[in-house]
Amino acid sequence: MQVKIKNTVLELTQGDITQLPEDAIVNPANADLILGGGVAGAIRTKGGPSIQAECNKIGGTFVGGAVITSAGKLKAKHVIHAVGPRMGEGDEDKKLKNTTVNSLKLADENNLKTIAFPAISTGIFGFPIKKCAQIMLSTTIDYLNAGTCLEKVAFCLFTNSDYIIFENQLKEEIQ
Repeated sequence: MQVKIKNTVLELTQGDITQLPEDAIVNPANADLILGGGVAGAIRTKGGPSIQAECNKIGGTFVGGAVITSAGKLKAKHVIHAVGPRMGEGDEDKKLKNTTVNSLKLADENNLKTIAFPAISTGIFGFPIKKCAQIMLSTTIDYLNAGTCLEKVAFCLFTNSDYIIFENQLKEEIQ
């Protein structure tokens, strides 16, 4: 599904984010920037050790923060490592909103034209997928309406059920 928000395409797709040729893909990172399992593990495996080496030099970031590295052997040019909240730590909605905004700002600051997000914090961090879709999509739409150089923002959902949740939420957001 695609919609246009001002001059930017907002796209939903289902698949493997590590296969996308975007200027940046977003890694739902932990605060220590250790590429463990899930999406981060796939980025480490497919992108090679240079990504983790760059993360080690950066050292970490705060929950809600985002940092950028190269993308190693991935099709993407960069990886934006965005630290989402763990359910139960408190103020999770605000932290997920900050994670989304800080990733978009980092893409703009680095003159990137395309970025792809997964459903941040919905894996091992336990954030509910429906709430994630609502926060990430509404935050992204607000950001795009305020003006950006981004030409495309994609949300790449791994499962069909997650895609349907994001699709239904996007339809609600653009009514």
